[in-house]
Amino acid sequence: MASVDTSLHLEVLLFYTLKKQYLHMHHYLLIFENTMKFKHSDELEIVEGSFLGNHYKVEDFLGEGVFGIVAKCRDTKTNQAVAIKVNKNRTDILEQAKKEIFILEQLQRLDPDAANIVQWNGFFLDREQVCLKFELLDQCLWNYIGAPNNRRLPISEVRPILGQLTNVLSHLGSLGIVHADLKPGNIMVVKRYESPVKVRLIDFGLACPASAVMPGDRVGTVGYSAPEVMLGLPYNEACDMWSLGLVAVELVTGVPLYPGKKYYDVLKFIIETQGYESLETRYIKLTCLDDIEQMFRRGPEDGQRLFVSLIKEMLALDAHQRITPSQVLRHPFFNPGLSNSEGETALL
Repeated sequence: MASVDTSLHLEVLLFYTLKKQYLHMHHYLLIFENTMKFKHSDELEIVEGSFLGNHYKVEDFLGEGVFGIVAKCRDTKTNQAVAIKVNKNRTDILEQAKKEIFILEQLQRLDPDAANIVQWNGFFLDREQVCLKFELLDQCLWNYIGAPNNRRLPISEVRPILGQLTNVLSHLGSLGIVHADLKPGNIMVVKRYESPVKVRLIDFGLACPASAVMPGDRVGTVGYSAPEVMLGLPYNEACDMWSLGLVAVELVTGVPLYPGKKYYDVLKFIIETQGYESLETRYIKLTCLDDIEQMFRRGPEDGQRLFVSLIKEMLALDAHQRITPSQVLRHPFFNPGLSNSEGETALL
């Protein structure tokens, strides 16, 4: 009987070891997919060297999704490089593009630099395809922390990034807008070699006025969606704060806190860190959010402790109890005196 128990134990151990390796590989594949270059879009009949709207020459492809593609183009009239989002000529996508344009028009009431949002420069039609024109930025946070190898940012570098993104949510809140898809792939670094690094929020394709939110709409990206969104409950701007908390943790750990392709998987991980303990294995084994602090290298403890304290308030399960952008910016974690004493403290 003992041998059977031992065999079963080994099988279980092997299963979780392989699952852990799979999760690591899944994360690296996400990074690869976001850095991979492609030379054409068959469905949209766009290739390098072709033109959009007569005078925007396609130089490169920056991304591709269900909606269509994002291309780096050269404005032959001004010689300026721009990013153009080309939406597929499909009824549902065209309706989504109209909603995005409505949101972008509302955002024009804000100063893009002051609000840390991408600058939108209007739209045009190309063969009945809606094309949105944006300023060209450097790279997304996924690539910034994923290349060349799973970077983990020190607290001193995370603080200004988190501050800027909180500033975004504060400005969106002033207009009553929910972004609904905040994740590293939708956060762009303006210039990667600047210090401190400057970031901007992009992709308002799922954004909507908080007053127009429809309970039951499961928006966003699995792994970054707030519990109320995953459960089909009413949601508001607080769902973006949850997503930002997860982004902040990913910046210091190098991997997602709640990985998964299905809501069920993510909810299990949330329960593991904020509810009863589970046997599931993730990249990093945490039984509660306080465990994040134990993973820091030896260094000044105040910044680490305050970071974990802030994350716990950002990841409050009850959206009504979740910290607000103004409260985040007043949190002791943003005490100017801390940044001068932290050095290069990061996670192991």
